[in-house]
Amino acid sequence: MTKLYRIDDYRHEYKNRKAFFDRNELNQLLSLYSRRVASGEWRDYAIDQIAGQATFSVFRHAHDTPLFSIAKQRIRKGWEFRVLSGPAKLSRAHTLTKALQIFERKLRVVT
Repeated sequence: MTKLYRIDDYRHEYKNRKAFFDRNELNQLLSLYSRRVASGEWRDYAIDQIAGQATFSVFRHAHDTPLFSIAKQRIRKGWEFRVLSGPAKLSRAHTLTKALQIFERKLRVVT
């Protein structure tokens, strides 16, 4: 006897998966955070999980709005990482490493 499977049932389950940061991504985020705390730029962080999106937000003061938010969201071809500053989208990439390149400091000549 043949058993039938409804593809829509599996697609629905796939779409509603919760987003979270894996160990490597969390290491990258906390490494960046610790460097910026050491330089005195950032002071606090928060990790949120809302509607299929995981967000790592950094703050200058605990009572302020976030300076930056790094969001991980599911798209059709996998995951997408976005770096936001308020409503402005600063960076968007399929890997966290590429999205975080915006925080790399550029060396400049001081005269």
